Amino acid sequence: MKRIRISEKIKEYRRKKGISQARFGSLLGVSAQAVSKWERDMNYPDVVLLSDLAEILDCSVDDFFTANE
Repeated sequence: MKRIRISEKIKEYRRKKGISQARFGSLLGVSAQAVSKWERDMNYPDVVLLSDLAEILDCSVDDFFTANE
């Protein structure tokens, strides 16, 4: 079964860009703790942040919803 893992996508793209959780949070106006929770699949970013996430990470919003096997 395919499962969408937004948390894995955020973590993967953020690391590829070489951005710390603290810096990433600062760019989005959220805390490093919020980013950590997203990446640990404990919480999700607010939908209004998705376009900003994609812009910062140089990807499309759709990339966050690509299912993993």
